[in-house]
Amino acid sequence: MADDCFGHPRLAAIYDPLDPDRSDLDAYLRMAEEFGAHRVLDIGCGTGVFALLLADRGVDVVGVDPAQAFVDVARANPRSERVRWICGDATALPPLQVDLATMTANVAQEIVDSDTWQKTLRGAYEALRPGGHLVFETRDPARRAWDEWTREHSHRVTEVPGVGSVESWVQLTEVSWPLVSFRWTYVFAEDGQVLTSDSTLRFREREEVETDLLTQGYVVEDVRGAPDRPGKEFVFLARRT
Repeated sequence: MADDCFGHPRLAAIYDPLDPDRSDLDAYLRMAEEFGAHRVLDIGCGTGVFALLLADRGVDVVGVDPAQAFVDVARANPRSERVRWICGDATALPPLQVDLATMTANVAQEIVDSDTWQKTLRGAYEALRPGGHLVFETRDPARRAWDEWTREHSHRVTEVPGVGSVESWVQLTEVSWPLVSFRWTYVFAEDGQVLTSDSTLRFREREEVETDLLTQGYVVEDVRGAPDRPGKEFVFLARRT
């Protein structure tokens, strides 16, 4: 299920300007090169940042996301014709044979329902060619990332071109393990509009994720750390048999 901010056109339009540093994607670009991936499925592609970076490198990319507002932003990009965009999710994909499937950033944790999670792993498996890889990240629950989801740690004012100043912050709302919920607040200086976006992430232990992958037929080749958050995340590299 798409979070509120992913479905609201005004919030989708400022999503990238509010978070312009996407150095977290560098590791995924290197892995695409490491695996010699010519065809990639980007699950939860959002506004298309990663998909377009791949396409710029000559990769054939399919980007899928359940939020129409995000897909609309992606399609509005001048380079968008290089990518095949699908509004949907990995549980119901058209026939594909890709070398690599990815879930970057919080995508894997945003799939909170256990059945949907299993179906997503299965959908990615079926989209991969034999020997193809699935790569995604999850936060290490032991690091308690949510302890810093407060206004004090997150408050900022961003000048967005064509929009004006946008004030934003995040606040933890509930921990009901393994689910952690939080609310982003956005205040637009242009007209004073206040928008909020409620989100929930599911925190999974490393062993749980490995078991889920094995259940769906994958071989877990490696579990790495995330270069942009050393010691705080697991990056899973799984291969279709």
